[in-house]
Amino acid sequence: MKRLILSLSVIAMIAFTSCKNNESKESEAQQEEAAMDSEETMSEGQTVVEIAVGNEDFSTLVTAVQAAELVETLNSEGPFTVFAPTNAAFAKLPEGTVATLVEPENKEKLTSILTYHVVSGEFMAADVVAAINDNGGSFVIPTVQGEELTATLKGESVVLTDANGNKSTVVMADVDASNGVIHAIDAVVMPKS
Repeated sequence: MKRLILSLSVIAMIAFTSCKNNESKESEAQQEEAAMDSEETMSEGQTVVEIAVGNEDFSTLVTAVQAAELVETLNSEGPFTVFAPTNAAFAKLPEGTVATLVEPENKEKLTSILTYHVVSGEFMAADVVAAINDNGGSFVIPTVQGEELTATLKGESVVLTDANGNKSTVVMADVDASNGVIHAIDAVVMPKS
């Protein structure tokens, strides 16, 4: 009889603990889902500039956009596709380049470089990949600056080749914004002029 009571007690404890763990797991899953929903809602309502400002990996880009006085333009309705260089991409430039570019007397050159990273219209990664595949392995992209970038695939990664033959790889794609989309790249692309 004692064994039966003891066995039933152990089974009841296991069942209670199991239910408690399931409730805990369900609660954790609900919290994660709510966090993801709020993050999606937050980015959907933000412009490309607001998203860049909120991401420390784009602080150099934000400084450059402010120096070139492009904040208002990139906060406008768009839509835009922005190939956004990360801080690490800017760090690959020769020492002192960024500091020189953000000086007021270099605003025109900085504006040219930054607008070379912007395409009119919203192009998600799947659109870019489809365009590359539909055009024999490379796709020429006209930029807002006026010159072109060439997109190709290396494995599953999109690679951009600038007017000088320099290459940059998309390292994060499809950051959706209210006025377009951001694709982070690992090198700054440069126009000829």
